[in-house]
Amino acid sequence: MKDVRIDRRVFLRGVGGVAAGIAATSLTACGTGSSRSVGSGGKSAKTLVVRDSGGAYGEALQKAVYAPFTQETGITVQAVNLQGTQMLAQIKQGRPQFDLINNSMMDHAKFVAQNALETLDTDRIKSIKSAKIPEGQITDHAVAGSFYANCMAYRTDAFGGRGPESWADFWDTKAFQGSRSMCNPDADLPELEFALLADGVPMDKLYPLDVDRAFDVLTRLRSDVKKFWDSGPLPGVLLSRQEVTMSTVWDGRLADLQKQGVPVERQLNGARRQFQGFAIAKDAAHVDAAYQLLDYSLRPEVQAALAKTFPSNPASPVAYTKLTDEERSKLAGAPEYYDKGFDADINWWIKNESAITKRWLEWARG
Repeated sequence: MKDVRIDRRVFLRGVGGVAAGIAATSLTACGTGSSRSVGSGGKSAKTLVVRDSGGAYGEALQKAVYAPFTQETGITVQAVNLQGTQMLAQIKQGRPQFDLINNSMMDHAKFVAQNALETLDTDRIKSIKSAKIPEGQITDHAVAGSFYANCMAYRTDAFGGRGPESWADFWDTKAFQGSRSMCNPDADLPELEFALLADGVPMDKLYPLDVDRAFDVLTRLRSDVKKFWDSGPLPGVLLSRQEVTMSTVWDGRLADLQKQGVPVERQLNGARRQFQGFAIAKDAAHVDAAYQLLDYSLRPEVQAALAKTFPSNPASPVAYTKLTDEERSKLAGAPEYYDKGFDADINWWIKNESAITKRWLEWARG
């Protein structure tokens, strides 16, 4: 199954190649990717087409968001899985065959630069206020509903009962012996922030990133990095096989391993958050229905329902009050964990990701 974050990387590369994509592609939504519908038994006079990443995340959206929305409104939701070039080709032609886009806020920002999104009338999205969505996650063109965190995972049996408490400990291979794993840019943004935190940069002083300093710190750990992971499950596999004692990881990836009895734990100090949300495609055919689903998806109880179905963290702090203590404790967005992490500066990354990724690939090859 696909992972929403892997799809984000494919999506981002697609936006970068939009000129070629538009020249080469003439597409319809139903003719590319996968298409999944949630119907209302013929009661609905409207169909809303939503782009999401499919896979387990798409299934969770269907169960927790689309199906109950259809029940409440009678609006049928059809979900399609399209890449960035495919969506932009349709929008540039003035005929998008989808209405609402679910993707990372970073990718939405890149679409804004392509004039591919509608400007939002936030007065039509009543749930923004009741859900208390963070101001920084409400833009003129998109609103975040959830986030994931990139954090540290470690084997609890590897260090004599001790556990790492910071990224400095991740870099300390004398006190915390064993190999490491970090992500490949095919999976997520290069982990420069973690290197800077390990070198003593305060969390609130990270941006703009000191790139040269970050690569110097990464170089100190390079010989201890056994594998650069390029898929969500791989850190868990490496930890389970004891090929590494620590790895960076997406925070929701450890729950299944823990259920299987694998001695692994996460450390959320210095976790990097990236938000996911909805935006309306430019010239969408069903704008009113798109606003209705956007508003519905932000309700705290709906965000909580999604968190129970898929390991994502609600953007709404109110949503956590709708969860049990056990459910809440698993989420990086819970009140007791939230201030331990930081938000990725997507504007900095949009400007610098291409150059950083090129330098990272050269660095990784040695």
